[in-house]
Amino acid sequence: MAADAAHKRDLEDKIAIVTGPAKGMGRAVTLALARAGAHLALAGRDLAPVHAVADEVKSLGCRAIVLRCDVTSPGEVDAAVKTTVAEFGRVDILVNVAGGSGPVGPSTWETTPAEFDDIIAINTKGCFLMIRAVLPLMIGQRSGKIVNVGGTFGLRGQAGRMAYSASKWGLRGIIKSAALEAGPYNVNVNNVCPGMVIGDRFDRVCAERSKRLGITLDEARKFYENQYALRRISDGEDVAEAVLFLASERSRQITGIDLPVDGGSFI
Repeated sequence: MAADAAHKRDLEDKIAIVTGPAKGMGRAVTLALARAGAHLALAGRDLAPVHAVADEVKSLGCRAIVLRCDVTSPGEVDAAVKTTVAEFGRVDILVNVAGGSGPVGPSTWETTPAEFDDIIAINTKGCFLMIRAVLPLMIGQRSGKIVNVGGTFGLRGQAGRMAYSASKWGLRGIIKSAALEAGPYNVNVNNVCPGMVIGDRFDRVCAERSKRLGITLDEARKFYENQYALRRISDGEDVAEAVLFLASERSRQITGIDLPVDGGSFI
C-alpha cells in the first residue's frame, strides 16, 4: 500500500500515451501507470486486448481511450497524438513499448532484406515517429517524459539476432540525440533495457532450446536463469517499475540513459 500511495503522488492526473499497451510487459506498464494516477491513451493495432486493458485502467479510477495506431505509419501516429490532445488537452508522458523480435537464428548473411526492414520499421522507426509527434508539444509546454523500451541486445552484439540488435542499437542513437535536443526544454528522454522477460516470448525461446538440444523445459529455463547474476528472469512488473521511475519527477535529473532491467545479465 505504501508503494502504491507513493506512485499515486508521482503521476496523478498526468496524461500518458502507451504504445503496445496490452500484452506482456506492455500490460504491466499500462496498469502501473494507472495505479500511479495517470490517464492513458492506449495505442495499438490489435484492439480487442487494448479495450480489455482499458477497462482495467478505468476500474482503477483513471480515464482511458483506445487508439488504432500502426507506429510505422506517420499518418496514424500523428492522428493518434492529435486525438489524445483533443481528449485530454496535453501529453505529459510517452512510453514506447510496441516492438517485435525479428528473425531468431539466421546469421547476418542469411537474414533477408525484408526481415531486416520489418524489424527496423517497428523497433526503430516506430519509436522515432512517436517521439517526433510528441516532442513539439512537450517543448511547447516545457515539460515531458519519454520512456522507450529497448533491450540488452542493444547494448551488446548477439549472434543470430543481428537485425533485432541493430534495431535496438539504432534506437539508442535516437534517444541520445533527442535527449540532447529536448533537454533545454525540460524534457527527459530515456531507455529501459529489459533482458529476457517472463511471458509468451520467453516460453517460446525455452521451448526452442529444449527441442534443439533434447533437454527439458526446466533445464532450458535454468540455462537462462544462470546467465543472470540474480539467478532469476525479469517479469513485466520489474520493467514497469523502471518505467514509472523514468516517467516521474524522481528522475528529473536523468536523461539520455540506458537502464538495464536484466538481473545482472549485462555487467
